[in-house]
Amino acid sequence: MSDLEQALQKRILILDGAMGTMIQQYPLEEADFRSSRFENHPYPLKGNNDLLSLTQPELIKGIHRAYLEVGADIIETNTFSSTSIGMSDYHMEDLAYELNYESAKIAKEVVLEFKLRTPNQPRYVAGSIGPTNRTASMSPDVNDPGFRAVTFDQLVTSYIEQIEGLIDGGVDVLLVETIFDTLNAKAALFAIDQVKTEKQIELPVMISGTITDASGRTLSGQTVEAFRISLSHVPILSIGFNCALGADQLLPYLKRLSSKSDQFISAHPNAGLPNAFGEYDQTPEEMRDLIEEYLKQNVVNIIGGCCGTTPEHIRLIAEVAKKYSPRNPKKIEDA
Repeated sequence: MSDLEQALQKRILILDGAMGTMIQQYPLEEADFRSSRFENHPYPLKGNNDLLSLTQPELIKGIHRAYLEVGADIIETNTFSSTSIGMSDYHMEDLAYELNYESAKIAKEVVLEFKLRTPNQPRYVAGSIGPTNRTASMSPDVNDPGFRAVTFDQLVTSYIEQIEGLIDGGVDVLLVETIFDTLNAKAALFAIDQVKTEKQIELPVMISGTITDASGRTLSGQTVEAFRISLSHVPILSIGFNCALGADQLLPYLKRLSSKSDQFISAHPNAGLPNAFGEYDQTPEEMRDLIEEYLKQNVVNIIGGCCGTTPEHIRLIAEVAKKYSPRNPKKIEDA
């Protein structure tokens, strides 16, 4: 049993909040993303937030520290798009391994700082593995429904490179998150299994899907129950949902997932829904009150925030979570 699993049996763990939201608070320009190393790169780099782990590492460390200061138990690496597939938008495919290695190393260094300060409160680094910007189950061309922008094997190859970097950099758990297409997730999980076998290591895995709208389905059309069942063959630490919806909209789907799952349950919803300008208006107090319903109904073991959330959101969530006991996963027989 991993240290993380032991901790989950004792209390509700707090995941950090949004990385992108925090980065956007800094007035970064093209030169900040480039630094001296990439000053001659022939393509625009502004907006490549993952690259900041190489060009502005102290900024990323500061964001990690801000979340740990307010009570986060688990911080995510700045690697949501750090696959060769994701980096192809910036013509930086060859940086995939380095981005993951350095991002994991940065997060681990900050966690070790806090371990020295508070040795009785363990902290963990989750290697963030995003869905990529391509889907293996659907065609991006309405005129050619059989076309696929990526193959399963291409996804596996790209994910292997990312996972090797994260593991070599020292992550404590791998988080396959924001899953809108379960076939992409299966490629990531297959890659994880390959790397773990090759390295002869054990490392816990978290899975977090995305319910895209009020239909209660993922983008590739799966219901909550179908999503869970289609990944039930994989030994995982936790399963849950993040992104797309605010805390109040996400609760019904978490309840359904919790009632059918014998794994730990995680959730990191958005701070409400975006306004007309793409910004999130939900205050930390409003989000805390909504999250408290999760805790009252005993449906989660890991709780944090996604788009729009800040350290202040996480601080209030961490405070209220102390008042509640964690959900106890029980063996559930499928009908």
